[in-house]
Amino acid sequence: MKNTWSAWRYLWKSEDIRRMLLVTLLLLVIYRLASNVPVPGINVDALESLRLRLNQTGGNFFNFLDLLSGGTVSRFSLLSMGVYPYITAQIILQLLIPIIPSLQKRMEENPTEGRKWMERWTYYLAVPMSALSAIGQINIFNSIGLQYGIGTILDFGFSGGEQILRSSAALLTMMAGTMFAIWLGELISEYGIRGQGLSLIIFAGIVAQMPSNLLGILADEQYRWIMLALMVFVIVLTIFAIVYIQQGRRNVPVMYPGRRVGNRMSMPVKASLPLMVNMAGMIPLIFASAILQFPAILASYFATDPTASYYNFAVSVQQTFGSNSPTYWILYFFMVVIFTFFYTDVLFTQQNYGENLKRVGAQIPGVSRGAPTQKYLTKVQRRITLPGALFLGVIAILPFLLSLVLQSFNIGTATSNAGLFLVSSSGLLIVVGVVRETFATIDAELKLHGYQDSILVR
Repeated sequence: MKNTWSAWRYLWKSEDIRRMLLVTLLLLVIYRLASNVPVPGINVDALESLRLRLNQTGGNFFNFLDLLSGGTVSRFSLLSMGVYPYITAQIILQLLIPIIPSLQKRMEENPTEGRKWMERWTYYLAVPMSALSAIGQINIFNSIGLQYGIGTILDFGFSGGEQILRSSAALLTMMAGTMFAIWLGELISEYGIRGQGLSLIIFAGIVAQMPSNLLGILADEQYRWIMLALMVFVIVLTIFAIVYIQQGRRNVPVMYPGRRVGNRMSMPVKASLPLMVNMAGMIPLIFASAILQFPAILASYFATDPTASYYNFAVSVQQTFGSNSPTYWILYFFMVVIFTFFYTDVLFTQQNYGENLKRVGAQIPGVSRGAPTQKYLTKVQRRITLPGALFLGVIAILPFLLSLVLQSFNIGTATSNAGLFLVSSSGLLIVVGVVRETFATIDAELKLHGYQDSILVR
């Protein structure tokens, strides 16, 4: 404990680390201030009525959008999409690399140039992705507002002169907000806590929802203390499970050849290759949510005219994929599990452990070098990915499961139940991961400056 406190004091004494932390804090404050700037042309009264209605009835689609944007969707600010389009573009390119041979060849021949190429095209792809996300988000909110009899939150369309100007201003503002958030994240990675820019942007948005969710629990006078006790228990248990699974490793024994030193040959070195239980991280939850949201986004284009013959069908699709229906959560669980295996396979194939170990002369005992090694490691990785995939699936649907339990005992309200995790279980997974990575980065900076005592509790 003494060493930990001494390490924290050194963070402020070191000029470089102090500047790094202050720059990070300043940029996060700028991000949160910008998140309160509304999109021009928004009907504030209709948006407030819609927000209150959705908070009362619940809605996983709305909550998920609010999760990654840090509550800016409920205010429909210029940062209402956060950095989500950039993350989506990054995932798409990562999935395309093993599919397109020319891209895979580019990454293998020159990893440095391949990484630069991928970063550049991620920015390019983020622009159209932000435009599509903005259009879909506006249409969804308009259609939900019409369904509840509230009206549209924005007169969006390109049929008239004034409407074109209003719609173009809203669309360009939301796209600019996304790129501004990405730029702030890059500034944090360069001048603040290195490599943690976008993660901290998402982290700041998620944590910003904690006070309002806590107030939602405190507002339930009948079950206030029961909900608070349950909240503490659930959060502590979930954090313990997240850390336990994230730290899970399978150490595969590897023999490295001995080296010749003068006229003598050193003995072979026995080491291990750690394979992660959850190699995919948070990506499967984001990707599965994006896929399941696509039907709701598509239906939003057809749910604006109540007199149309397809209106009822479009509304039913939105209710299935955009509300707390059991169908959504069942599909969500299975898609998270499937995408965990899929994304882990993609990442593991790109790392190509078989060829890398063969290049340095290393060998797994009893397994031939090269392709057989890669095949063996892939088999091991898939086997240990199963508990990680099931864990992510349970984390994804945990709010739904807990709400069913609470509803069966008539405990709490929709608002207090929604705030049970303070940031939802998926958000908690992001928060724990970002905190651990940030502490590891700061710990590395301390050691780089000559301070050997770690601030991390391992």
